[in-house]
Amino acid sequence: MGHQTLALLAQLEAACKACDELASATEELFLQHPDAEIITSFPGLAVLTGARLLAEIGDDHTRFDTARDLKAYAGSAPVTRESGKSRRVSHRRIKNSRLAATGRHWAFAALTASTGAHDHYNRRRETGDRYYAALRNLFNRMLGQLHRCLTTHQKFDEAIAFAPQKPAPLAAAA
Repeated sequence: MGHQTLALLAQLEAACKACDELASATEELFLQHPDAEIITSFPGLAVLTGARLLAEIGDDHTRFDTARDLKAYAGSAPVTRESGKSRRVSHRRIKNSRLAATGRHWAFAALTASTGAHDHYNRRRETGDRYYAALRNLFNRMLGQLHRCLTTHQKFDEAIAFAPQKPAPLAAAA
């Protein structure tokens, strides 16, 4: 039993070392990418999460014509089905699952890194969204901002991304 345990520990040590080397190589290569500075300017996106996000969406800025296309690919945009008088809004089941998982991590990390993201999440919770729906909505919003920043080659600006929304003007009574 002791020899078997030592053999398993040696295998575990080799796997951990390989994982650390892969993480270091990924960080080094990601930081050389032209979009790395833009991606890491977002709250909640560190080097490894940013590299994973870039790997899933690619670096071809013409791949997704609009932010809506990127959101649908990521599975953060809701699906609306209407028939007659019934209307059903649900989350998207067909999506890039790796990108959706990265988005959940990103949205969760953004809650503590950004006051605007935290306020947006709290507003969604107050309107009745459950935890995952509010996180998905936050990811949806952040993904739209990421698309805009990548296509315009600008860094993330929280004042623009989470600017206070102006209330709609009331219609004048006739």
